[in-house]
Amino acid sequence: MNDSTGTGTSSGASAPTAHASGAPAPAPAPAPAAPAAPAAPAVPAAPALRVERLRKKYGSVTALEEVSFSVGRGEIVGLLGPNGAGKTTTINMILGVLEPTAGRVTIDEIDIAKDRARALARTNFAAVYAALPGNLTVAENLRFFGLLYAVDSLKRRVEELLREFDLERLRDTRCGLLSSGEQTRAALAKALINRPRLLLLDEPTASLDPSAAQIIRERIKNLAARGGCGILWTSHNMHEVQAVCDRVLFLSQGRVLLEGDPNTLPQEHGAQSLEDLFIRVAREPLEQAEGSVP
Repeated sequence: MNDSTGTGTSSGASAPTAHASGAPAPAPAPAPAAPAAPAAPAVPAAPALRVERLRKKYGSVTALEEVSFSVGRGEIVGLLGPNGAGKTTTINMILGVLEPTAGRVTIDEIDIAKDRARALARTNFAAVYAALPGNLTVAENLRFFGLLYAVDSLKRRVEELLREFDLERLRDTRCGLLSSGEQTRAALAKALINRPRLLLLDEPTASLDPSAAQIIRERIKNLAARGGCGILWTSHNMHEVQAVCDRVLFLSQGRVLLEGDPNTLPQEHGAQSLEDLFIRVAREPLEQAEGSVP
């Protein structure tokens, strides 16, 4: 017979250690888990637009010289400058209307020189000087451009845009009979028909009264925030630019002179407002502006 105080058993196996109460000891705590491997760094999204060292010459005249910038997804960038600074030339090269003398334009990582059709299928444009065909109704215009862009579920897309831009009651009205504000809303609806990755807006609110312009600005800001669309916006209205744009570029004589946040850039260069800075850049000779804009 085994002694009741012994530690062995007849099989030779060790008995579990007991507490004073006679209950077996708890199982040992599990070993701590190995630390998780660090997550791979997020790959930044490619910009909606990348312009690299863009140059355009007409004979001996240089219209654009070594212009480089990008527009991120969900970002609104203001392209500013006096008349003749190179803004329209830049836009026309982004749209493939003009061929650059040198440089490269990529839209959604597609080189426009190598695959223009695929790049422009991701792009759209609106400007006060680019009116919709006046003999077509609002709905017909949207359908026409939707067919050009091969938009899926086109009928539903047209109805969405008519609602979004308060055009339902004007759907059967010819665009040539619309007021300037109504024409602007119709043009913006057309510009969104293909859900663009890049939207080019040249003076989009120039013909609108202040109330209508504010509504359009809010819609465009929501589009960028909600849809991840990159927007390049040109305007001479500096108050509007400050209200809308995340970043601005100042062009003068075909070169980018300044770039930054429109709300802080004036103070960084000793100007009281963005409008004051615009006037200074527009009036100073290029050589002086390059080296000595305060």
